Amino acid sequence: MADFAWGAQDISAPKRTVLPEVPAEPGLVLEDVQSGFVGAVVRVEKSGGLHVMVLEDRRDKRRTFRLGHGFLVDGAPVKVVAPTAAPAKPPTRTASGSVKVEGARARVARASRIWVEGQHDAELVEKVWGEDLRLEGIVVEPLHGVDDLAGAVRAFDPGPQRRLGILVDHLLPGTKESRIAQEAMALPGARGNVLIVGHPYVDVWQAVKPGALGLAAWPLVPRGQDWKTGILAGLGWPSSDQAAVAHGWKRILGSVKSYADLEPSLLGRVEEVIDFLTADSPES
Repeated sequence: MADFAWGAQDISAPKRTVLPEVPAEPGLVLEDVQSGFVGAVVRVEKSGGLHVMVLEDRRDKRRTFRLGHGFLVDGAPVKVVAPTAAPAKPPTRTASGSVKVEGARARVARASRIWVEGQHDAELVEKVWGEDLRLEGIVVEPLHGVDDLAGAVRAFDPGPQRRLGILVDHLLPGTKESRIAQEAMALPGARGNVLIVGHPYVDVWQAVKPGALGLAAWPLVPRGQDWKTGILAGLGWPSSDQAAVAHGWKRILGSVKSYADLEPSLLGRVEEVIDFLTADSPES
């Protein structure tokens, strides 16, 4: 007697045929086996939670069929499946949100400049707008203070082909910074060739959204205390010397990935300066 095992495959049983799957791409000609209708795929859509396709024959007559089995392609049976839509590739963008220009080379630096108050301001602008500025040939330079802004502007000697865009911290009506800006703008040659803008913060650190560091808000600094030292102490970070301040700034700057991590009051001012230096310029 031949051995027999429960569950063993009966080799005499016919094997199930696996039909090739064909995506219902527009233009594909199908024949419905049941009705004999022959037509090209016009579109695929969802109806009642099911994928259906619309076929159109040579007489422009249209019929709707459910995707699946029961169709022929060139006389051969197939299983019709939904086409895989390739996801639209969004344009690559720079950290500032501008569309990235692939393969572009940095432009030779213009005579025009962006001035910011200090090194931290310059590093923040470079991180977010650096790629855009290199494409435009604009250099960012730190001033290390604006107390003698008028003298610096006078020495720069601005003109139509040598413009200045200046970003000032804490530029609010009635402040020392606003008076300094007014004096600089009163200089001969400044009108139309110099633009001074500012944000409302005591320091550019505050232009970074606290949420970028996982904070609900920046710590409050008691009046009379050094602002950066107070911020670091409020965060529980080392704050005893300049090395601690430098390390703290690196942590803050490292939290900035794109323009979305900056306050709109800074974003708008920097964009305004860039537009001023590049629009309607003989160098453009």
